[in-house]
Amino acid sequence: MYKINENYLKLPGSYLFSTIAKKVSAYQQANPDARIIRLGIGDVTQPIAPAIIDAMHKAVDEMGKAESFHGYAPDLGYAFLRETIAKNDYIARGCDISADEIFVSDGAKSDSANIQEIFATDNKIAVCDPVYPVYVDSNVMAGRTGTYDAKTQVWSDVIYMPTVAENNFVPEFPKQNPDLIYICCPNNPTGTTLTKAQLQDWVDYANKIGAVILYDAAYEAYISEADVPHSIYECKGAKTCAIELRSFSKNAGFTGVRLGFTVVPKELKCGDVSLHSLWARRHGTKFNGAPYIVQRAGEAVYSEAGKAQLKEQVGYYMNNARVIKEGLRDAGYEVYGGVNAPYIWLKTPNGMTSWEFFDFLLERANVVGTPGSGFGPHGEGYFRLTAFGNYENTMEALERIRRNA
Repeated sequence: MYKINENYLKLPGSYLFSTIAKKVSAYQQANPDARIIRLGIGDVTQPIAPAIIDAMHKAVDEMGKAESFHGYAPDLGYAFLRETIAKNDYIARGCDISADEIFVSDGAKSDSANIQEIFATDNKIAVCDPVYPVYVDSNVMAGRTGTYDAKTQVWSDVIYMPTVAENNFVPEFPKQNPDLIYICCPNNPTGTTLTKAQLQDWVDYANKIGAVILYDAAYEAYISEADVPHSIYECKGAKTCAIELRSFSKNAGFTGVRLGFTVVPKELKCGDVSLHSLWARRHGTKFNGAPYIVQRAGEAVYSEAGKAQLKEQVGYYMNNARVIKEGLRDAGYEVYGGVNAPYIWLKTPNGMTSWEFFDFLLERANVVGTPGSGFGPHGEGYFRLTAFGNYENTMEALERIRRNA
């Protein structure tokens, strides 16, 4: 008789956004005339920029001719894309990252879940709390998190690093040394950041204790403040302790196209074993590469026209963030984020739990957000709104929330 991976049975309930979708669907069926505005999931709404669409059309035409047809992509990704990434995202910022340290994938979500496969199951993980659920859930599936306490929402073998208003959303070094440290900056869900000096402290800490930082920089394109690093490799010593995950979803609208990459420096080693070689082996064995058409689209992100068009698009979303933040603050809410990231993180009013506030907004304002408790125990009492809606819906949602404040 076959056996299943019983670690999956340890997962509490369904994935956060699946739960939200079911609740919204049930409400919509019961209230078919309600016009619901969704500011919950971090999905973009603006169309892909013209320069990128042009590149995709050209690549499609190439695929229709024998002399320019492309089949399987190289394991690490096409050189034209990896070299473009290295030049624009790293060398231009003074980071010594080469093209062959970049692994092209179908997105940062996949990589953030899959990267833990190259580490032993008895490694201790540390996560900021609240946290992007995939970091924890993928480690649950691997059997690395111990037992779950439904009352406290805490896993016995996970080190939680509170990132709340009381510590200015800056995690403190844990009392117990972790082996793997997940850091998302700018942060999802709080929309807050670390300064370069604060991130340097984490790099120094990881090198000191022999830990690896898994650094999710999916929202770096939204950084507006000069002292916030765009890459962990801007910090001295990061190449010996950090893996960086990047996405094209939020900076270029590729949520429905799927493209990302992970940087694993060759200097990052466990004893004599290169993590670069381990990830290359895993990548080559389990992944057949992002499509040629999509990788050409990724290359166009870095063209002069692409950069200009995406700067405008990022500005569109960040204007939404500014409007939401200022409007909620004027309405009496305690609000964070929205400066270096397209997320607004607010305290729930009147002592409501985060799910109570979710139901309140859905029923009274027909607006959907994300309950903070879905991101971990220290997310309770908070709520996330995204700035990825269109401007008109964002303004209407804000007005509905203010009317019901």
